[in-house]
Amino acid sequence: MRITAVALRRRRVPLSRPYAVASHATTAAAMVLLQLRTDGPALGLGAATPEPEVNGDTDAAAFAQLEAVLDELRGRAVAPPAQFGDVLQRLRSPGARMALDIALHDLWATAAGVPLCELLGRLHRELPTSVTIGIGDVAATLAQAREYTKRGFTVLKVKIGQDLALDVERLVRLREQVGDAIAIRVDGNVGYRPTQLLELLRATRSLGLEFVEQPLPREQIDAQRALPPALVDRLMADESLHDTADAQALAQAPRPFGLFNVKLVKCGGITAARAIAAIAAEAGIGLMWGCMDESRIAIAAALHTALACPATRYLDLDGHLDLSADFATGGFTLKRGVLRPLGQPGLGLAAR
Repeated sequence: MRITAVALRRRRVPLSRPYAVASHATTAAAMVLLQLRTDGPALGLGAATPEPEVNGDTDAAAFAQLEAVLDELRGRAVAPPAQFGDVLQRLRSPGARMALDIALHDLWATAAGVPLCELLGRLHRELPTSVTIGIGDVAATLAQAREYTKRGFTVLKVKIGQDLALDVERLVRLREQVGDAIAIRVDGNVGYRPTQLLELLRATRSLGLEFVEQPLPREQIDAQRALPPALVDRLMADESLHDTADAQALAQAPRPFGLFNVKLVKCGGITAARAIAAIAAEAGIGLMWGCMDESRIAIAAALHTALACPATRYLDLDGHLDLSADFATGGFTLKRGVLRPLGQPGLGLAAR
């Protein structure tokens, strides 16, 4: 079976619920979509939402770099993605690598007639995902929490980092509202400074937060290495973690983080994410699999990858929920906050 046709699209998709984090607000997702068709029934889908705020990548760069290599894909035999390393390595845009890498994995597994997670070595059956509450006032935070818990979500991720006093008030009131049955995790998006982090940890000690994601800017994370291990274990790297070099540096003792947030769009796809996951597993670091505002193509790819990694502990794969349109259907089910693959070949997707 060979690749006979390649289609590339670029689209800006408005969000049905814009949101704010510590550094910026988001109202739309700028996505690229790649389709690989064959002379048989197999189809491979890939997508990415490059994020300039994260690593300087853009949808324009991803689209242009993918467009430049399309002719090299036509006529090639369907094979494990590693056999396309010559093309993937020339893509400087992480979003471009991600879209092609996902499409190649989907095509490979679809041609083999099995779900991708099974080909990768499935270790987990299903996992709950968190759903995100953006920065806002107390009333908005509590209203969103009521909505999500009524929809069955059992894990809430709250964006913080603009106002420490307000953040603490929001979290205290949120815990009062949801009780102990709902897990709460927070994401600082590099909005704090070291002294503020200590204040946050002290003020929320009784709230039972699962973890605090990237509270400090990348250049200040060494302050975390001096914290007691019990506190470090509850800190998660996100903006400080882009590639295997970062993973190796962050795994060196004394570590600044006990957890890693792996996002395919930061590192450039499934292949790179699995390399980071291997470093984490060797170092005893737990993983959360995260996302941007992304097509369910990207969410399905992250889910299948997560289910095949031993260090996986958490999912934060809600980036498709607020898109006003998408490139695909299928991929997984989401019931009462739990994500499950469909058990169909590849990623189980159908193109729109």
